[in-house]
Amino acid sequence: MTAIDVRNLTKCFSPQSPFRRLIRRNRDIVAVDNISFSVDDGEIFALLGPNGAGKTTTLKILTTLLKPTSGHARVAGFDVVSERDAVRKKIGIVFQESSLDLRLTGRENLDFHARMYGLSSVERKRRTEEVLKLVDMEEYADVLVSKYSGGMRRRLEIARGFIHHPEVLFLDEPTLGLDVHTRRRIWTFIKKLNEEENITILLTTHYIEEADFLCSRVAIMQNGKIIAIDEPEKLKNNVKEDIVMIIFGNSEDYIVENTLKMFSELNYVHDIIRENNTIMLKVEHADMHIAEIIEIARISGLEINSVNFRKPSLEDVFIELTGKPILDTQLSCIRHQ
Repeated sequence: MTAIDVRNLTKCFSPQSPFRRLIRRNRDIVAVDNISFSVDDGEIFALLGPNGAGKTTTLKILTTLLKPTSGHARVAGFDVVSERDAVRKKIGIVFQESSLDLRLTGRENLDFHARMYGLSSVERKRRTEEVLKLVDMEEYADVLVSKYSGGMRRRLEIARGFIHHPEVLFLDEPTLGLDVHTRRRIWTFIKKLNEEENITILLTTHYIEEADFLCSRVAIMQNGKIIAIDEPEKLKNNVKEDIVMIIFGNSEDYIVENTLKMFSELNYVHDIIRENNTIMLKVEHADMHIAEIIEIARISGLEINSVNFRKPSLEDVFIELTGKPILDTQLSCIRHQ
């Protein structure tokens, strides 16, 4: 069964719109550009891309907060424009910005949200205990949210988002701004939620590792378009080369240049990137050639500090498709806004 179905979805903002701060040179901006995809029941699906790629705009259309300029989308079987009330009854959403009431306890926040969705007193109490246990928040249920850490607030917001048994849960940058340890903990909760509640999850993220860890499929977005969509492993398998990283110490420029020249003459080295004291090589079957690469660097006189190689990541997929790391693309978007 299909939980989300998107066909030729486009969203433009005009200079007269409330989003006119995004408009440059008094021209319309195409935030979402004719995208199509579907998400199966029970799937965790990611829209991956830098800020400004169109991820949040897409999510807002799917959650009925924005109307598309053209195209169609259905969530839980209902049209997001003509049947938006029906869509809203079937979904949960966790926004980028916190919307918890800091003057209430965690339990009170959950109870209030459950009341808004019409859960009975008995169901509210039962369901509150269930979701608190699922996100490991039972110990802090009666503590004011103002005293929660950022990670605790995020866990509570996720719990609140599915307290009413939605069929589809939307998470907009669910771990934005959190430290690595807290981020990984929340990933575990999202996985557990998906498995135990059998809930379809669509998340937006610019964290490569987040999409890779959580999702069965990923749609990579840039400039409002979907430029690739598939399972993470299949996307990575499209990048044929392994990545060899050489970090070197103080070496004369002529030594470094000579080393790069020697690398460029190897038929199994397909690309070479140097950044400060790091050389990155894209190497076909690196495990078969790593010893020769190290020997060439040694003979050239390069002062080697460390060498490692790895299989391609989603970051490498993004670079392959766009020519830039996702962070560089993101910073470029910020600079030009």
